Amino acid sequence: MAKEEPNSASVVVEGTSEVRDDNETANGSASSLQKEVEEKVDGLTVDEPTTGTRSIWLPLIPVPSICDFTEAAKKKKKKNKSKKKKEPPQQTDPPSIPVAELYPSGEFPEGEIQQYKDDNLWRTTSEEKRELERLEKPTYNSVRQAAEVHRQVRKYIRQIAKPGMLMIDLCETLENMVRKLISENGLQAGIAFPTGCSLNWVAAHWTPNSGDKTVLQYDDVMKLDFGTHIDGRIVDCAFTVAFNPMFDPLLEASREATNTGIKEAGIDVRLCDVGAAIQEVMESYEVEINGKVFQVKSIRNLNGHSIGQYQIHAGKSVPIVKGGEQTKMEEGEFYAIETFGSTGKGYVREDLECSHYMKNFDIGHIPLRLPRAKQLLATINKNFSTLAFCRRYLDRVGETKYLMALKNLCDAGIVQPYPPLCDNKGSYVSQFEHTILLRPTCKEVVSRGDDY
Repeated sequence: MAKEEPNSASVVVEGTSEVRDDNETANGSASSLQKEVEEKVDGLTVDEPTTGTRSIWLPLIPVPSICDFTEAAKKKKKKNKSKKKKEPPQQTDPPSIPVAELYPSGEFPEGEIQQYKDDNLWRTTSEEKRELERLEKPTYNSVRQAAEVHRQVRKYIRQIAKPGMLMIDLCETLENMVRKLISENGLQAGIAFPTGCSLNWVAAHWTPNSGDKTVLQYDDVMKLDFGTHIDGRIVDCAFTVAFNPMFDPLLEASREATNTGIKEAGIDVRLCDVGAAIQEVMESYEVEINGKVFQVKSIRNLNGHSIGQYQIHAGKSVPIVKGGEQTKMEEGEFYAIETFGSTGKGYVREDLECSHYMKNFDIGHIPLRLPRAKQLLATINKNFSTLAFCRRYLDRVGETKYLMALKNLCDAGIVQPYPPLCDNKGSYVSQFEHTILLRPTCKEVVSRGDDY
């Protein structure tokens, strides 16, 4: 039950005051309004309280002026403006803003999605497989960031690559841009392996050593193969540059063969079947060079490969000719699908001065006698670990007079040299390569771009 209150004082206010929105009222001064309020208060009457009760005094409540309301509205408007989200910055030309700043949400663009076929169609709608993908989202995001860096760098390099450039200048421009866009941070983010810029009959693993004066020529066929990584999640992707349109069919052969390999790849697909499909497409092309017609051949002793964390060659090989391994591709694996088309023998051998090296992934502790070799190994472990490197990278981190120590590490089996791989002299080789991810529900070509 509610308790009834004793009689309280009643206040009677006579008359009302109008507030108009026209300019005359809006511009009225605060003092005149205050005066009007005071006059009204003087007219207030208070009923006498009953015996035994005390008088109640009402405090004077200040009335805000129209100006006060106007100022408050202006402040609120300014506050709302300041709360507007800043738009992410746009990439400069040449690219200089780290990719992470272009995507402040931390979500990086997905690669090209290709659906599985035949017996794997059920994966597309499987809730169990979708949940597996959600758990792997951080890994996917890391490799997508590395892929976006690769796309932006190669787009710029395609614009500036011209006959007459020093090969070493081209490589260092590319590598410095990768370091900037990926926000290089020790072994957590950076370059995955040296920039391969092999020319003509050299198919792979050539990059200029310090002091090299090789110049890019109009009639050269250059394979640009470079890698990026975030937390050891490697994107291995390559393309071929040729200024003379005479070589266009050769480039098209390897590009279409690579796309065929990507299309054929999938969970439970045998590696030999991918190789057979690649060879069929590659060798359907011919190229006429200086009046002579050559059939394009797949280089039979070069392969694509599986990719692991901090491991560019993770154990499985993807052949580019028929008759390879019966091993199957598996869910969750990363693969570099790469093809090499040649006008030569279609077989490579090691030749020329070595520039590429890599510490063996599974190597245990091996005692070393030379103090200089121990010191060089410490530098390699700190800066590269099991990622590939070249002599220029050792120069960059301050190493000097290291060739004897490097040979000692190679002889001990700790470091593996990777000399240039060459077909017969006078021939031409083209290459295209993409990194793919066999997700539980679909196949993602993470390095796909508008260019290839």
